[in-house]
Amino acid sequence: MSYSVDLRAAARRHLDAAEKLLNGARTDVAAYLFGIAAECAVKEMARAVQSGRDSEVFHSHFPALRSLLLDRLQGRAAQPLRLLIEHGGFMNQWDITMRYAPNEEVRRMPIGDWAVQARRAVSSMGA
Repeated sequence: MSYSVDLRAAARRHLDAAEKLLNGARTDVAAYLFGIAAECAVKEMARAVQSGRDSEVFHSHFPALRSLLLDRLQGRAAQPLRLLIEHGGFMNQWDITMRYAPNEEVRRMPIGDWAVQARRAVSSMGA
């Protein structure tokens, strides 16, 4: 089955779930969802910029997604997204492959930083 794409709704849904899990006993799952929320938000913002609209961006994940966008983003319309992701610490150490990692390894990651960055990314999408 194929689903339609609503990156804005997905970003908010994953952020909401991550927040609930962060306050419970599943910080490892929250960590993963913070990254997914940030990815969805970044991809939604990229769609608003001509240089960010292609399937390679859509199918990329952090950290490659961040590098790809920094190489491509151009023009005034890209500035809000560029400002969000250009800091070297943006979603640093988050990687899509963490979904296969042992819980303990994930819990040692900078989950608090990812939470702040995911919130900022989702709020940067606007209404």
